[in-house]
Amino acid sequence: MNSIKKKYVFHGHSAFLLSGLCSISSGIIVSLLQEKYGFSYSFSGILLSIMSIGNMAACFVSGILPEKIGQKKSVAVLCSGYFSGYLLMAFFGSPGILAAAFLLTGIAKGSAINNCTVLVGNNSVNRTKALSLMHACYATGAMVCPFVITAFMYVNRNLPMSGIAFCGLLMWLVFMTAGLSKKASDSSKKGESDFSFLKSTRFWLLCSLIFCQNAAETAVTGWLVSYYKGNGILSGNLSTYTITVMWASTLVVRLMIAFVFPVKNAFKATAIMGLGCSFMYFGLICAKSPVPAVLMLIGFSAFMAGVNPIGVAGVGSQLSGKSMAVLLPVAGLGQIIMPYLIGVIADSSSLQTGMMINVIPCAGIFIISRIIPKFL
Repeated sequence: MNSIKKKYVFHGHSAFLLSGLCSISSGIIVSLLQEKYGFSYSFSGILLSIMSIGNMAACFVSGILPEKIGQKKSVAVLCSGYFSGYLLMAFFGSPGILAAAFLLTGIAKGSAINNCTVLVGNNSVNRTKALSLMHACYATGAMVCPFVITAFMYVNRNLPMSGIAFCGLLMWLVFMTAGLSKKASDSSKKGESDFSFLKSTRFWLLCSLIFCQNAAETAVTGWLVSYYKGNGILSGNLSTYTITVMWASTLVVRLMIAFVFPVKNAFKATAIMGLGCSFMYFGLICAKSPVPAVLMLIGFSAFMAGVNPIGVAGVGSQLSGKSMAVLLPVAGLGQIIMPYLIGVIADSSSLQTGMMINVIPCAGIFIISRIIPKFL
């Protein structure tokens, strides 16, 4: 691997670490906003879904816009959303402004996912290993976010939002120093305008697999803090550290996939992961005391950890900005639908009932993983 490719991979990993911190902070911050302004469960769910809408839209635009204005300008515009979005959350409580703020953070998240995936995936010798390590960086950022937010809260209740905004600014600076192309590209000269992947059944099954992973994971990262507080399983600041537990488990498994236990049969592995997720999640929702709840969360996170990087690596030679511009938004629909459904059901019945429907995408991971090998 030459020095330029190493630089791209390093900056992709670094940016994704900061994106993990900024993205997963939203689940904690929406809980803080709910307490501060007295928002309903359904409105909190809408905010999380709006963030996912921004994420989905940016994943698509990030695959197309660089051809028009260049990759660096595209990233400069789209990845500024973490900074501007969290800064708005710090100073405004209007529902409309908060909706715009969550949309901006979603746009930054989607742009970071697309650009980091292409930077790392297309400049690595071992794509599965490199993408697993990239997602381990994301897990590291996600794991430390409760500590960062708690440290800021000791100073001022509004400081967590401002502090995460600063982390978003750092991510933006990482991209700006990565050596991204400033020129608009002519994809027709590079053969990148080929959309033949759209005719591939395997590609759409991979979209469905990651859709289920996104839905199941976002339901937990977005709602678990509120669920634990509402059911008295964990209270106060202690409940925010469930995010750390979740991502610590995720980090360990992704590092093991990258360095210790390389995956030989990708979709047999994801089928086992889907089955494990289903059982662990059901146990997590049924748990009534802290110890079994946390143990089930660790298990759920461990089984979920490898699904996304293995699924994206499964795209193989079709991995490009355009294929990611389709796969990531389609899969991202899971992040929009599931938080909203949970919020609506929570308001009409109970949060526990709302959370229970998340068993469906967990089981979907297992079912789809069993189908994909038939189309290899």
